[in-house]
Amino acid sequence: MELSTYISDWLAAYCNGARQEGYVIGISGGVDSALTSTLCAKTGLKTILVSMPIHQQPDQLKRAHQHIAWLTANFTNVSSLELDLTDSFETFRSSLPTEVSNHELSMANTRARLRMTTLYAIGQANACLVAGTGNKIEDFGVGFYTKYGDGGVDVSPIADLTKSEVWALAKHLGVSEEITNAKPTDGLWGSDRTDEDQLGASYPELEWAMEFRGNEANLSERQREVLAIYRRFNAANQHKMQPIPVCIIPEALRF
Repeated sequence: MELSTYISDWLAAYCNGARQEGYVIGISGGVDSALTSTLCAKTGLKTILVSMPIHQQPDQLKRAHQHIAWLTANFTNVSSLELDLTDSFETFRSSLPTEVSNHELSMANTRARLRMTTLYAIGQANACLVAGTGNKIEDFGVGFYTKYGDGGVDVSPIADLTKSEVWALAKHLGVSEEITNAKPTDGLWGSDRTDEDQLGASYPELEWAMEFRGNEANLSERQREVLAIYRRFNAANQHKMQPIPVCIIPEALRF
């Protein structure tokens, strides 16, 4: 059995077990959402693709449109929606105190959370689960996602694949080179800021750091720098990657 079939079969089995009809996926124009949506389409179940631009860069939106057109042309179970959330985002931002609305990171994460809310609204109305698009490095390495934003999902079909594996599988399934060759970006800033710009290291470098178990004395200066970057993000984002802490009450204190 090939990898894509294994993941699609897993998706189908999970959806059927949950007594739902299919999946809804946010389409960003990046390779992670392109691969995830293709794997969902391969289940044969209802697959809803949703483009949700918020001050989006034209090239990102163009790639999203191209991927949606490709999937809908090749799978009869696929449909799509485009919901421009820019006005909704600006209305919400205008209701916030100035120190919040002017906080760049807070507003970037708000975009992701607004998109998550939209996906769940569409999903519930259509008896569909929300499919996550995070890969292994993002979800379990550096925690590079928005808590209760793109991290708010029902299933994570590619979270055990490194970014390199995501690229390879996407190419194998025929995802366009324009998408697979594009520099990864979370699309939350209204600019062409890439993931590497934010993280300070490329995905192949972070994959190396995630697996590193050797002698640090033998590392190059860049390797030590990458390892420090990886460890800093991994430590800072444990609150995303660990289960929500529960305050366990001693029996002696209960009423």
